[in-house]
Amino acid sequence: MDNLKFALFSIVVLALVGLGGYWAIATIKSGTEFDASQKVQELQQTNDGLTKQVADLTSQLNTAQAQIASLTPISTSTPTTKPTSSKSTGISTTQPTTYKNQSLINALQKLITANVSMKLGSTGTRVGTVQNFLNVYNNTSNKIDNDYGASVQKAIAAFQTDQGLTADGQAGSGTFSQMISWLEQQG
Repeated sequence: MDNLKFALFSIVVLALVGLGGYWAIATIKSGTEFDASQKVQELQQTNDGLTKQVADLTSQLNTAQAQIASLTPISTSTPTTKPTSSKSTGISTTQPTTYKNQSLINALQKLITANVSMKLGSTGTRVGTVQNFLNVYNNTSNKIDNDYGASVQKAIAAFQTDQGLTADGQAGSGTFSQMISWLEQQG
């Protein structure tokens, strides 16, 4: 009976050792494979970190753009004024007129002062100013992408036609001045 127990125990131990050996041989990696898998893991961790960083920076950029959009640009031009009279004294005083789109008027005035000209292919925040005007003029809420593409060119040409300007689809001092006049007429 002891021999039978010993024989069964020996068989079980040999089976376990055999399975363990098979597993060790089946899962063994060469040094090159091991290095490659380690580099893949490191690159995945780096990628995850960079993806998170991009998401954070995108969020910060969106917040900054929203803050910039809400700021009123400082005008270097002389504000438009209109005379008002005081009923109690009868003395005429001059007070600056503020329009509901004053920040846009100021930004357009800066474009005139800087002698900016825009055409198809122009990019930058100055183009964003023109796109902002077009949204006000057309009563739309198109995305401000700072790109003077075909749709902006077409909208500028339509504005120029409406205002009696040469409809070339390019925006320069004359077009900017007409934009300011139109905004001032809106109050």
